[in-house]
Amino acid sequence: MEHLPGEDFMQVMHVNVNATFMLTQVLLPLLRRSTDASVAFTSSSVGRKGRAQWGAYGVSKFATEGLMQTLADELEGVTSVRANSINPGATRTGMRAQAYPDENPQNNPAPEDIMPVYLYLMGPDSKGINGQALNAQ
Repeated sequence: MEHLPGEDFMQVMHVNVNATFMLTQVLLPLLRRSTDASVAFTSSSVGRKGRAQWGAYGVSKFATEGLMQTLADELEGVTSVRANSINPGATRTGMRAQAYPDENPQNNPAPEDIMPVYLYLMGPDSKGINGQALNAQ
């Protein structure tokens, strides 16, 4: 955190927190019309326990968890919309390859391999699940 440029911090917060908030806020009126709507926020393990060198990304994922918890609590009992978060874990993405250049990407699942937890939260089998932080792996 000591050497993290403020502009970099703000950019990560804007993408991971502000954009998530604004998109969710704009879509809520439409989601409320559904009898089975779900918001699934993508989080991270570093949004649940701080770790050195994760700087703005970790802070932004803590904020994502807080956004999910607050929204879930606000919606509970007054609408059928539910809100949860998913920690995808180490996944074979370009971002992961950039952060861990010496890691063998084949050791991590491809994005499509972790989709079942997203599909579960977005589908009818997860009715009643609200305010939970799930792990995809």
